[in-house]
Amino acid sequence: MKFIKMHGTGNDFVILESPPTDADWPDWARRICDRHFGVGADGLIIAQTSRAADLRMRIFNPDGSEAEMCGNGVRCFTKFVLESGRIDRQRSPLKVETSAGVITLWPRWTGGHVTHVRVGMGQPHFAPREIPVSLPGKDGAGKGPVRDYPLDLDGQRLALTFVSMGNPHAIHFVDDANSFPLLDIGPKVERHALFPRRTNFEVVQKLGEGRLRARVWERGAGPTLACGTGACAVMVAAQLKGLVGKEAEIEMPGGPLSIEWDGAGEVFMTGPAETVFEGELRPEAVGIRPHA
Repeated sequence: MKFIKMHGTGNDFVILESPPTDADWPDWARRICDRHFGVGADGLIIAQTSRAADLRMRIFNPDGSEAEMCGNGVRCFTKFVLESGRIDRQRSPLKVETSAGVITLWPRWTGGHVTHVRVGMGQPHFAPREIPVSLPGKDGAGKGPVRDYPLDLDGQRLALTFVSMGNPHAIHFVDDANSFPLLDIGPKVERHALFPRRTNFEVVQKLGEGRLRARVWERGAGPTLACGTGACAVMVAAQLKGLVGKEAEIEMPGGPLSIEWDGAGEVFMTGPAETVFEGELRPEAVGIRPHA
């Protein structure tokens, strides 16, 4: 079974070249993404046909859960389908169906390779029921946005801003993102009773004019070097708080992402996509059973 390992700002993925039409994808993801017994990745990406777009992308987290969307993953997916010839190389923009809706992408070519992709990430959503986040009283019934919602965890007073970019995000602003105990607090926020479908959690620091630093605990994956939807949610939350204008660079451990938002419409993200290596996986070696 041939595969390609790719990453977008350090957020890495395994893409199967010829996936079966049906498989136990949660189990496959857990086994293939394992960094000791499998290939190792932050997610498994599957390309499928689509009636609504050029292709459909499905993405599974290392714990087997399926994500609605992944901004870094969809850039890698774009590079893969164009360079492999699954889609005409001249196609631009490209339409990709995800569980969060149809995404529009503009590939940028250099020397015959897609190096960067601009992604229309859709409009942010703020209503608690759309994120979803279960808040009491008027906070839970309103249209949002909900800013600086207080939550105490292990002696940490969090002030969470809630944003959906097709998947849920809770954003907390700090003076020093690097010193925040993300490994301790992240999993507790992800699985807190506030979030019926769990949540992604970002801690954010303003660095300067139009520059933010963010660290992310991804739902179903844990700490990752970057998160595309997370960078967009961070941009939106920062603009709601008056910390940035319509454009910002979000610095994540794996590198920067450029985010644009006019305060009302769609959020746009631009970032790189890189091929790391190609290989061949023996399913039985990682415990994958033939699908029915």
